[in-house]
Amino acid sequence: MKQWWAGGVFVLALSALPASTGAAQGQQSSRDNRTGSELRQNYPNPFNPETRIAFSVGGYPNCTDPSRQYRVSLKIFNLLAQEVAVPVLQGGVAAGQPLANVFLSCGEYTAYWDGKVANSNREAASGVYAYRLEVNGSPITRKMTIRK
Repeated sequence: MKQWWAGGVFVLALSALPASTGAAQGQQSSRDNRTGSELRQNYPNPFNPETRIAFSVGGYPNCTDPSRQYRVSLKIFNLLAQEVAVPVLQGGVAAGQPLANVFLSCGEYTAYWDGKVANSNREAASGVYAYRLEVNGSPITRKMTIRK
């Protein structure tokens, strides 16, 4: 029952987000003013079988302290608020590292998701998913669509 309730709250919160194509609403990204982080719409969206997610931390490109480190996580959830996958960082020194409590400096980054469920070789089902960037505990959430 507790999981059903959490899933219901998650679905309600997800429905309050902008449409899956940010361009349709004139919005390409979501910003957190506390950390200066920005989460952009995944591309392509809808996608099959893989996608990329651009994000920035620390107020990039106007970094006030380029040496400061931010604890960053990026996770993908289904509509029942169950974690489906953790994308990997693409490019740079930490390329290929899963984005789970990674320390990154101020900058712009890209994450890659192959469309597979974590710890399996199974592709995620068609539907709407949420992806959540958390920088120093401050979350930003957007949604994406897988279309097979």
